Amino acid sequence: MPISTINDSISESSVHKSSIPTKIEMSQNEKYSEAPSEAPTIPPPPEQYAWSRIRENCQDAFSEFFGTFVLLLFGDGVVAQVVLSRGTKGDYQSISWGWGLGVMLGVYVGGKSGGHLNPAVTLANCLFRGHPWRKFPVYAIAQVLGAMAAAAVVYGNYKSAIDAYEGGPGIRTVIGENATAGVFCTYPAEFMTRTGMFFSEFIASTILQFVIFAMADSANIGAGPLMPLGLFFLIFGIGACFGWETGYAINLARDFGPRLVSYMLGYGSEVWSAGGYYFWIPMVAPFFGCAFGGFLYDVFIYTGPSPINTPGMGFGRLVSPRRSTWSNTYNANSPV
Repeated sequence: MPISTINDSISESSVHKSSIPTKIEMSQNEKYSEAPSEAPTIPPPPEQYAWSRIRENCQDAFSEFFGTFVLLLFGDGVVAQVVLSRGTKGDYQSISWGWGLGVMLGVYVGGKSGGHLNPAVTLANCLFRGHPWRKFPVYAIAQVLGAMAAAAVVYGNYKSAIDAYEGGPGIRTVIGENATAGVFCTYPAEFMTRTGMFFSEFIASTILQFVIFAMADSANIGAGPLMPLGLFFLIFGIGACFGWETGYAINLARDFGPRLVSYMLGYGSEVWSAGGYYFWIPMVAPFFGCAFGGFLYDVFIYTGPSPINTPGMGFGRLVSPRRSTWSNTYNANSPV
């Protein structure tokens, strides 16, 4: 073999051998020159829609509005059917059943806010169960507006029947044989005295709140998840046993809201003057009755947290309140 050929072979072999580590070195350099992988990032939470924020902030008001709306839809609806059919499509017991169903279904709808559906019930919860006072006007306004909306819907649904019952379009009567104002709000029996009117609403409201606290008391038998059903029987019982004389309004929103709607729909100022200006009694008596009913239950039966179960039965809080006036914030320096 020629020397030149041997040299060429050696040269090629050297080049080839030297190229191997070079390739390995390059691959290693490439390997270590890669940027380290970044830690996985958590995607930002999805943007909350404007309506979602509104609904979240106003959920208590919406719940009370629609809960009371459903209550009045069934309550005024059953009264309309019984009255306008002249008793052929129901009787007084039908009205008691209808109002009981209305309360039960309304509580199911408005359960997220507590399902008060009644400013007097909200007041009792503020007084005895630590419900924030700052929420009282929100609840009360929502309840009244819900009742007004339901009364307007019932009127629209039964307008033709009202025209036929009254004797023609545009005729609207508050007191009389063909009166239809009682479809929407309560009016007392003719024989009732002013004292009797007030006491009838007061005692019915007292029973209402006393039994509500009993059903909500976990230390008692309690109603638990059957609370709406218990309220159905409670309202049915109040209507069947205590409702004849004044119509058992027991609720400012249930009476004042539809009364205002009936005034605006053409029944006139007599909705306020009828029964010796009876309109103020179902606005005021339920507050006294529910407060008294809650007081009675806490004094004699309830053993949980309540102003009644504090030194001085809660009267010390009038001087040095332990809870903030507008919230459930405690004043740690208060002895009561």
